[in-house]
Amino acid sequence: MGIQVEIQVRGLGCARVRDMHEEQLYRAALAGNLETVSDLLAGGADPNVVSEGEDEGLPLCGAAAWNHVPVVGALLAAGADVNGREPGGWQALAWAAANGHAESAQVLIEAGAEVDAANDAGDTPLTLAARRGALGVVQVLLAAGADVGKYDGDGDSALDIAADWVGVHLESALLDQIQHDGPDDRQYVVTRQYAKDGTELVTVTALTADGERTVEAQAQRGHAAIATVLEEAEGVETPVEQLVARALAHRDTDEDAETWWIVADNLARRGDEATYEALSRLCVSEDAREREFGVDAIAQFGVTEDGEKPYRERTLPLLQKMATTEGNPQVLRSVLSALGHQGDHRALPQVLDIIGRPGHKRTMTDAIALADVLPNDHAEGLALLIDMTGDSDEEVRDWATTGLANLDADTPGIREALAARLTDTDLHTVAEAARGLALRKDERARQGIERVLAESDDDYARDVAEEARTTLGS
Repeated sequence: MGIQVEIQVRGLGCARVRDMHEEQLYRAALAGNLETVSDLLAGGADPNVVSEGEDEGLPLCGAAAWNHVPVVGALLAAGADVNGREPGGWQALAWAAANGHAESAQVLIEAGAEVDAANDAGDTPLTLAARRGALGVVQVLLAAGADVGKYDGDGDSALDIAADWVGVHLESALLDQIQHDGPDDRQYVVTRQYAKDGTELVTVTALTADGERTVEAQAQRGHAAIATVLEEAEGVETPVEQLVARALAHRDTDEDAETWWIVADNLARRGDEATYEALSRLCVSEDAREREFGVDAIAQFGVTEDGEKPYRERTLPLLQKMATTEGNPQVLRSVLSALGHQGDHRALPQVLDIIGRPGHKRTMTDAIALADVLPNDHAEGLALLIDMTGDSDEEVRDWATTGLANLDADTPGIREALAARLTDTDLHTVAEAARGLALRKDERARQGIERVLAESDDDYARDVAEEARTTLGS
């Protein structure tokens, strides 16, 4: 099969089109100029006319290729065919997938895009996204029911493609591609940044002697995560050691350790004895990164859909022991989080011990873990959680307020701590405080509800406020 770097680029060069308005519409869509697109559509420009000449294409495809989401929406609203085909059989969803744009892909799917439609070369959105390493697009496509077993024109499935990329040095592969396509006297620049799905985006650009950009190639470092997701979707049980190697290799490349957590969650869902034993051995490894991963994966091992935790009586003692013996701060942070996931009051002494150690830096994990194991009648733990609701860190305040709101206890101290957060600068925190007060039938909740609904455009905060209003009643 072999590694192939396939980069799709939409240009902005001159084009010969059937009508000047359609030419302008195509160019404006490529550039993401919503105002011009809207004016042209209002003036009767046809969004389904394919431009001709050097740059053949549909406006919707051009907008999707560059992730101009507002323009995609405007074109669809004006009657653009979401499944319209350009020369070569390319559709807008394929362009979004090939360039790693999950936002545009989601909008197109919601508008009726065919998730498994192939272009003339046999490439489907899923195989294109897998080749790109676009984890976010793959997740959107799978959620929409994309066929994981469908092959591309070379006879490769999306899993074949992603697995073939695992372990490949991405920068070298991209450099080989553009070196092969041009003169030998060019210079090359490699840049790295995070894509919107959290995976690392690598760009290799070729420059002339004058510094002019001539060609570039891009791909995302999401292939290991994609392979793991697709293996699970196809029922392939990859050996634990191989999955752990993927997680460890990507621990510091993803923005929020996406590959790490995808692998950890995959192993946790297996719920079998052999996997549990393998993770237990990792928890006592000499390697700190292996211990960290073992703890993260075993924390919610085998948890059922209804919240049953069949391995808790084995996992809790293991974590309690690690709370005493572990010296690595990052591993200890994972132990703290895992203790919270057990949701067991017996973990409270270890949680308090870790949080109270000299030099311990408070984070939202402290608030989450403490709230998850805190009995209603534990004065010391309750006082600490209340103190966290006033922390200088916004995330700590938010999670501590959420935890306090969820407690079954109802005391004047809890109510006053919640009421104090109604003026918080973070509206998530305000919403959670209002919900906690509403659960306790405290009329002060209305102040927070009204503030969130008036000031916030965040869906989560507004949903929590609406929940609080319903709970409080009219």
